[in-house]
Amino acid sequence: MPESGPTTPEHISPAASGPLPVATSSPAPVPAQTAAPTPSRAAVPAAVAAARRAGLLVTLVLGGLTALPPLSMDMYLPALPQVTGDLRAPAATIQLTLTACLAGMALGQLVVGPMSDRWGRRRPLLAGMAVYVAATAACALATGAEMLIAFRLLQGLAGAAGIVIARAVVRDLYDGVEMARFFSTLMLVSGAAPIVAPLVGAQVLRVTDWRGVFHVLTGIGVLLTLVVAKWLHETLPPERRHSGGVGHALRTMRALVADRVFTGYTLAGGLAFAALFAYISASPFVVQNLYGASPQTFGLLFAVNSIGLVAVGQINGKLLVGRVSPDKALGFGLAVIALSALALLLVTAGVFGGTGLLPVAAGLFVLMSAMGVTLPNTNAQALMRAPHAAGSASALLGASSFLVGAIASPLVGIAGEATAVPMAVVQLVCALGAVGCFLGLCRPWRARGPQGAAVRSAADEADGADGEGKADGERGADEVGRSA
Repeated sequence: MPESGPTTPEHISPAASGPLPVATSSPAPVPAQTAAPTPSRAAVPAAVAAARRAGLLVTLVLGGLTALPPLSMDMYLPALPQVTGDLRAPAATIQLTLTACLAGMALGQLVVGPMSDRWGRRRPLLAGMAVYVAATAACALATGAEMLIAFRLLQGLAGAAGIVIARAVVRDLYDGVEMARFFSTLMLVSGAAPIVAPLVGAQVLRVTDWRGVFHVLTGIGVLLTLVVAKWLHETLPPERRHSGGVGHALRTMRALVADRVFTGYTLAGGLAFAALFAYISASPFVVQNLYGASPQTFGLLFAVNSIGLVAVGQINGKLLVGRVSPDKALGFGLAVIALSALALLLVTAGVFGGTGLLPVAAGLFVLMSAMGVTLPNTNAQALMRAPHAAGSASALLGASSFLVGAIASPLVGIAGEATAVPMAVVQLVCALGAVGCFLGLCRPWRARGPQGAAVRSAADEADGADGEGKADGERGADEVGRSA
């Protein structure tokens, strides 16, 4: 895991060592106390330094927050066929419970991310966790598919707080190679959730029905809320918060989207996640209904695939980061995802004749394992472009991933439950789209402009929205576009 020793200058990249822009309602000069020292003696706020020293504890807390989405979805996966029968709804309708949760997590991040840039990380996080607990408990009481879909949407909206703020906290604490390495370490903790969740869900189904899964999730939510309240301290000091309202948040996000490189990493990561979610959404029906496996066998296969993702994530963090450029590692991961999706399409379409579960499981294992090198690098590379608006950048990263995943979810069931071809088609299209965005927008073979310049321009524009600061921000954004 990343070192958490004294906060010496080498912990801070040049991009983070300059003055910190503070968004205000007028173009007043930034107070002297908010400006960082010279690059040779870069300082770190006391709260950030303390959080770094508590490295293991912070890793566990942030890992728990990022594990909440896979827990909310994967523990529920073995119960999908049972929910279909109990609520007397078709499989495509029950899959919308996954889509609703994903869409909620996407939209919630767009709201919570900017809120955390304005009010700090703790308050929005604790509020979101409280609503998540209430919504999860309500899911267990649903009496129809429509009601369950509505509660899952609310669960996703509230659970988004943990996802977006966890990434923003990482950006508050680390930079550059340290940040990429921390994301890989975080995957070790959060990656345990997809391994354990289906197994736990399958065992819960042995003693109760699908409603018991949501009772367990409610208990996990309560425990995680208490842990956050006690041990996760504020990492965004007041002088680095933005005082602007909705207009400032929208201007910041607009500047981020206008940054071609940031958008390229965001779309590449979102499409890769969609390929992953196509597997998550379709695999319960493919493995159990199409190939006749039990819920326990499905949980075991899902755990093996998750172990592959975690293992490759650790290889990325321990061996590749600092030795291989993030773009090269990311390009390799995307290529493996595309090739494994193509192989799955050929196998499921019967090109090689009748096949059993084993070839399909092998292809899914390779595809999911490649996510371990793809997702941490897209997150790190995108957030490096936005050191002064980590909440908004994290919101756009998460929202794009979950929105595209929400679209992919119903598509995998469009041809019914008798074939796995739609799953493979969706995965291949998403993988090829991710490769296209990476090559066409990020252009890894070309030199780039200064990291974070796009967001600094957005802050300048927000500060001077009523005066000449706006023009300065627009000129800054134009310079970023030319340099990128």
